[in-house]
Amino acid sequence: MPKLSVRDLDLKGKCVFMRVDFNVPLSEDGQTITSDKRIRASLPTIRYVLDQGAALILASHLGRPKGKPNPTMSLKPVARRLEELLGRPVKMAPDCIGPEVEAMKPAPGEVLLLENVRFHPEEEKNDPEFARKLALGSDVFVQDAFGSAHRAHASTVGVAKVLPVAAAGLLMEKELEYLGKAITNPDRPCVALLGGAKVSDKIEVIQNLLKIVDRLLIGGAMAYTFLRAQGRPTGKSKVEEDKVDLAREVLAQAGDKLMLPVDHVVAAELVAGAPSEVVEAIPEDKLGVDIGPKTVAAYSEVIRSAKTIIWNGPMGVFEMPPWDAGTVALAKAVAESGAVSVVGGGDSEKAIKAAGVADKITHISTGGGASLEFLAGLELPGVAVLTDK
Repeated sequence: MPKLSVRDLDLKGKCVFMRVDFNVPLSEDGQTITSDKRIRASLPTIRYVLDQGAALILASHLGRPKGKPNPTMSLKPVARRLEELLGRPVKMAPDCIGPEVEAMKPAPGEVLLLENVRFHPEEEKNDPEFARKLALGSDVFVQDAFGSAHRAHASTVGVAKVLPVAAAGLLMEKELEYLGKAITNPDRPCVALLGGAKVSDKIEVIQNLLKIVDRLLIGGAMAYTFLRAQGRPTGKSKVEEDKVDLAREVLAQAGDKLMLPVDHVVAAELVAGAPSEVVEAIPEDKLGVDIGPKTVAAYSEVIRSAKTIIWNGPMGVFEMPPWDAGTVALAKAVAESGAVSVVGGGDSEKAIKAAGVADKITHISTGGGASLEFLAGLELPGVAVLTDK
C-alpha cells in the first residue's frame, strides 16, 4: 500500500483522531442499534491504537440529519454498544466541537466518541475552520471509514490536512489492499459480475473494468438496457431509454468480453408471489425479474475458471424470492471457485449471506458507494489525502 498505515506510527502518549464508520441502522426512535457490524469492523484498529498507549477520539456521521442536531440520529447508542464490545469505558461527548468537548480530551488508554459530525452543516462543506476545531488537541489522523472515503468532508479530508500525519487504519488498509489488487494486478483469469438496476449508476465501473477484466458478466435490470441496444425484445422490463446508445457503444467496445443473459425469469407484474416462467425472448406483456437457468450455467462455468472475482449488485429482484435464485446460485459458484473474491455493495453482501457462503468470500467491502467509485478508477478524496509512505 502506497499510503502510511497506523502500524507505521509511534503512537505512545499521542492523541489519535480516528474517523470511523459508525453509520449503523437504528430503530425508529433512535434508541436501539439493529446491526453492530460497522462498529465491530473498526474494533481491530481501535484496540491497536489503545494497545500502543494512545488517547483516542472517534468521529463518525450517522444518517442524514441535514446539518442540525436530531436526537434520533445521535451516536449515544453507539457509545453504549462500543463500551460493551471493548470492555472499557467510552465517554460520549455532547457535541463534536466546542469548549465542553475540548475539556473532555482523553488521556492515554481512554476513548472519547464525538457526537454526530453531520449535526453541523460545515461537515459536508469541508469547512477548514470546522476541521481545525474537530482536530483540536489531536496529534495524528487515522482514517478507518472506507464507507465515507468517497466524500470530501471535514472529518474525512479536512482534519487530515490540519494534522501533521494521516494514516490508514487496519480496516481501510484491508479495503485498499483487496480492492487495489483486484483492479491493478489481479490473478487471471479475472472475472467481474455486475448487477443492479441502472446502467447510469455503473457506466464508469463498466468502462473501467473492461480495461482490467477478462470477462464481464451482466445481470440485474441493467441487462435489459444492453439487450435493447442489441435489438432484442425486453417486454415491460426496466430499460433506461436514454442510455441505450451508450450501451450500444459499450457493447461495441467490449467485444466478446461482455456476457449478457441468454434466458430470463419473467412475470406479468413486479409483485411478490406473482407467477413466473423461464423464457429466452421476453414477451411484450412480461418483465424480467431474474436470470434464467441457462444463464446461471453459462456464468457459473466462467466463474469456475476464474482466479479473481469482483462482484457488485444482484442478478435479479433479489428481495422477492424465488427471484433471488439466480443471485444465490452465482454466490455459491463464487464461493466454490477457490478464486480471490472481492464483493462490494449492500445487496451483494445480503446475497452472499442468504446463500450461506459469507465465510468463503475473501473480502466483503464495507463501503457500497466508495467501493463502486474505487472500481470505477476514481480517486477517493479520503484516501488521496493520506500521507504517502
